[in-house]
Amino acid sequence: MTLMLHQGGEECSLEDLKNIPLPIETRSYKPVSHYDLSVNIARVASELLREFTLQKSQYGIARNGNQLFAVHTFQNSGTDLGLSIAFRNSLDKSLSVGLAFGSSVFICDNLCLVGEIVKIRKHTTNVWTDLEEMILTGVYRARTSFIHAVDDAHRMQEIDISTDGAYRALGHLFGHQVLSPRQMPVALKEWQKPSHEAFEPRTLWSLYNAVTEALKSSPPQSIMEKHIGLHQHLLPNQVSWQS
Repeated sequence: MTLMLHQGGEECSLEDLKNIPLPIETRSYKPVSHYDLSVNIARVASELLREFTLQKSQYGIARNGNQLFAVHTFQNSGTDLGLSIAFRNSLDKSLSVGLAFGSSVFICDNLCLVGEIVKIRKHTTNVWTDLEEMILTGVYRARTSFIHAVDDAHRMQEIDISTDGAYRALGHLFGHQVLSPRQMPVALKEWQKPSHEAFEPRTLWSLYNAVTEALKSSPPQSIMEKHIGLHQHLLPNQVSWQS
């Protein structure tokens, strides 16, 4: 597990989620179990994504178990990228339920989320009825998001960037609050001395993964937005980082 190990988050197992008690239900508030949400997303995805196999699941909790951030990663042959379904939830009304889709880089568990967070649902009456539809439609979109993420990864692997271009890109991401002051040195170090041999080429893909490595320390309530923000800022401005 490489997600959620900072900012008050900690790794946990699916069985741990099962043991987290639910708050009391009221007329206007319907808690959603971390465990049930995780199991239902995995079930629907496994049924619909027949060409993929659930390869692993990662779970992180914060606020004494009240917040969840998790990723189900599915694999098929022909790529070192896996289809990712990232999702979050809370038991203290601090977060609505949210899902996002993209890919994972298997060698380092880095996320490549594209698009936007799928319909967020508040914890109110009939939440599970709406969540079932949300998960179903979201999983259908996951395959398309995965294809876009793989295409973008291939494009980034072919884009060489200079050292100065990388520094400009990191400054841009910092200025747009994708990277925090504490994360900036981590991203810079990963760019200058990659932890993985696959990211030694001086390409946009290597820089992308340097930043996603730094984003692992993001707090649970913002980690999905951070990854999507990275994708939205880095790739469209590729020309600015090449010179």
